[in-house]
Amino acid sequence: MNKLCQWLRVIGLCLVALPAATAAHAQADNYPNKAVTIISDAAPGSTPDVDARFVAEGLGKAFDQQFIVVNHPGANGSIAARAASEAVPDGYTLFMPALSTFVALPSVAPNLPLMLPRDFIPIGYTAENPMFVAVNPKLGVSTLPQLIALAKKEPGKISIAVTGAGRLTDLTGLLLQDRAGVQLLRVPYTGGPAAALADVGSGRVSMIIEGYSGIVGAVKAGQVKLIAVASPERLPQFPDLPTVAETLPGFRALGWQVLVAPKGTPTAIVGKVSDVLAKVVSDADFKKRLATIGSYSRAMTPEQTLAFVEKEQQTWGPILQKASTQ
Repeated sequence: MNKLCQWLRVIGLCLVALPAATAAHAQADNYPNKAVTIISDAAPGSTPDVDARFVAEGLGKAFDQQFIVVNHPGANGSIAARAASEAVPDGYTLFMPALSTFVALPSVAPNLPLMLPRDFIPIGYTAENPMFVAVNPKLGVSTLPQLIALAKKEPGKISIAVTGAGRLTDLTGLLLQDRAGVQLLRVPYTGGPAAALADVGSGRVSMIIEGYSGIVGAVKAGQVKLIAVASPERLPQFPDLPTVAETLPGFRALGWQVLVAPKGTPTAIVGKVSDVLAKVVSDADFKKRLATIGSYSRAMTPEQTLAFVEKEQQTWGPILQKASTQ
């Protein structure tokens, strides 16, 4: 009799769960039937912002629905993270955080660093962008070795524009100082690279480290000069630009973004977006467009995205921690 009761209870629970499961799949089948918001923690005009808009455009075309990027910069990404975490988990609000949001110190950014899958559900990888080292042409250096030599000769006198304390642009500069054994004067800016580039272009500040799309206008106008890129190898689009690793072996600094969903978002919707995202970032035309702004893409499953983020946190966490004690 007890066993019969237990079986009846199991059957009853299954019958209760069946309508919910059916509804969830129906919801995924109809998804998206209205505009989807992608929250970005990047400032407008920055490399992560441009990447996010390319991804949103690709998803929009694939789904035949609007995907709209909404910027919530500031507080090292915690403002955007809070807005995304408080969104209704129905698949109509997604979040595209950058690397720095996953390695920020709790002492300088409330509720950070983000952890997957503790805080959000991973969907997939979107884009990566190596950091470029650029200087004011009047500084008198044309190569990274020359910059390092000048910095050693004049400790603390060469200024570097910091477009977001604790973000990858800042971390790359800190790592460069550590590896090269030099001391630079950090000049912080808010609101992305626009204001910083005005000062670097005028010579008020000596150098800047940024993703290419954030400085391409200044580069083409001759206001700043590229002297190195922090990719593992030279980039096909910049064959004559040396890597930082050619001067400082093993140096690597790539910004990246992933697409995540608020906890509670239906698994079927997460899977649907992940599958479409993989096709978008693997498209040859999409890759070509990204490459023109110094960004690159590759597809990852949610599981691969989780493993990737965890590995990157292990790599950058100690560097940021060390910098915070200096």
